[in-house]
Amino acid sequence: MIPSAFEYHRPADVKSAVGILHEQGDEARVLAGGHSLIPMMKLRMAAVTHLVDLQDIAELKAINIDGGKISIGAMVTQHSLIADAALAKAAPILREAALQIADPQVRYCGTIGGNVANGDPANDMPGIMQCLDATFTLAGPDGTREVKARDFYEAAYVTACEDDEILVLISFDPTSGGYAYEKQKRKIGDYATAACAVLVSMDGGTCTAASIAMTNLSDTPIWSEAASASLVGTKCSTDDIKNAVANALADIDPTEDNRGPVAFKMHVASIVITRAITRAIAAA
Repeated sequence: MIPSAFEYHRPADVKSAVGILHEQGDEARVLAGGHSLIPMMKLRMAAVTHLVDLQDIAELKAINIDGGKISIGAMVTQHSLIADAALAKAAPILREAALQIADPQVRYCGTIGGNVANGDPANDMPGIMQCLDATFTLAGPDGTREVKARDFYEAAYVTACEDDEILVLISFDPTSGGYAYEKQKRKIGDYATAACAVLVSMDGGTCTAASIAMTNLSDTPIWSEAASASLVGTKCSTDDIKNAVANALADIDPTEDNRGPVAFKMHVASIVITRAITRAIAAA
């Protein structure tokens, strides 16, 4: 349980951090909260020659709500997401999801950027970001670029972020209407067997907008365009909800693991998705 030797870097700004990554290539890794990387290093499942700790970069720890845009620095902790009253008002689904991540001890250190950037399909925030239609800002040697959350995940642990880039900012619009994040897990602190994030807007009893995304039911988070679109224009009746759930289930591809066989995961997914949609509609 002892990692192999590595050189520790603690830059004070993004430019310096990117410079180290660019210089060291694939031998360098970024450290945010450390809950994924450190255990892998201790088990020697990840060989890291240069560890770049982002803790001293103050610009990555801000939450800004400016009119029609919310911006969250990559080093904002899950605890900070929960504690920020203005953020909870502007995008309450984010607080609801953060409260379901691990336990308080983990949330004090775990960051939104780390949760989003490493491409683990079991992490909660990637699906939330797809539901919110968030945009990720990546900083690299040639400056910054933006990638939509719905385009960021390519496979398990494979993302659009290059080796010499750092995810520095997450931005999205404030939400309105109803919301829900439903998560089924084996025990407190565990990853989801299945989870679903839903946003719904209603006007006069008719759905005007919907967004449905799922966690740990494929090798990437899944935003279901078909399920989302199927609710729009309906009265969100029991049959309308069943139709949306069927569309969502058609978009996932779970695999058998220690959380259960595929048939069980599909069953759990149908229940979780139904609960999330129903609760979001009720809140709207």
